[in-house]
Amino acid sequence: MNEHRSHPPALEADLVAGLRNIRHGFFTRKGGVSEGIYASLNCGPGSSDDGNAVAENRRRATEALKADRLATVYQVHGTDVVTVDERWNPDNPPKADGLATDRPGIALGILTADCAPVLLADEDASVVGACHAGWRGALDGVTDATIAAMEKLGARRDRIAAAIGPCISQKSYQVGGEFRDIFLNSASENSRYFQPDDADRFRFDLPGYVTARLQAAKLGAVTWIGGDTYTDADSLFSYRRSTHRGEEDYGRALSAIMLSPGRED
Repeated sequence: MNEHRSHPPALEADLVAGLRNIRHGFFTRKGGVSEGIYASLNCGPGSSDDGNAVAENRRRATEALKADRLATVYQVHGTDVVTVDERWNPDNPPKADGLATDRPGIALGILTADCAPVLLADEDASVVGACHAGWRGALDGVTDATIAAMEKLGARRDRIAAAIGPCISQKSYQVGGEFRDIFLNSASENSRYFQPDDADRFRFDLPGYVTARLQAAKLGAVTWIGGDTYTDADSLFSYRRSTHRGEEDYGRALSAIMLSPGRED
């Protein structure tokens, strides 16, 4: 994405950036108008930030993508996916953790602050998807549900490119034995995503797990662009970091993908 002085910066995945008719961006916390603990590109309406600031931040991101509009959902750490065609009331969005569309100009947005944002595209079918993969949603299959929703619109999984944005990395994600047991009860091979830590604690590899789920779905290409939300306080929001600091709330980063309104090849 070409930077403009009024546009917030966004990270990109090479395998998606190479698709001519797809626009996407993993926005950082920079380039917005929010202040204090929300500085500066907080795009989360669910935060306690000033509503006008959040609206302006979302407007800036939408403009940076050259989108007609931005669609986000009320995320609940589940596996429901909505197909976006008509506009809904932004003050009362559907409860879901995945989105899919074949409509050009609509940016599908995911809000995160440690969880993994996943953007997906089948350029040949002109279908895109996005999902919010926290540990619970990832384990329960939110990525699989999003892929299935894309297939209903004509996508083919062996053509889908999927990119995982910045999220909390294994070195920063300490969990207890009960947490690990939930994954082992699902599949014993999930032990590979847990690194022993002190006492009965472990370090969980969220991006590794999400990557494996996407690869198991036999997609055309899968990548994690890197970035640890917990340690990169200058550029990324983190729920866990804010909690450890005793802050009363936290900002939410936006990741979004869309079909270009007009074919660019």
